[in-house]
Amino acid sequence: MGMMMKTEQLKGTHVIVKEGEDINRALRRFKNKIEDSGLLKTLQKKEFYEKPTTKRKRMKAAGRSRFLKKLEKQALPKKKY
Repeated sequence: MGMMMKTEQLKGTHVIVKEGEDINRALRRFKNKIEDSGLLKTLQKKEFYEKPTTKRKRMKAAGRSRFLKKLEKQALPKKKY
């Protein structure tokens, strides 16, 4: 079994569980890897079809909020009287 593991190519995201290691710890590492890779968000986006008009509307709203956030950072502090 050890020889087979060395020649076999692992594809995708994987976590090797070491001997004597708690399976919950390995599962937590795997979840963190998935979270960091952004794979889960991509899958959630592709779960349902999004019409092109809806996509444009969402992107436009995101751009607007980024612009407003940028303006808020550049604005002078409000008067406190």
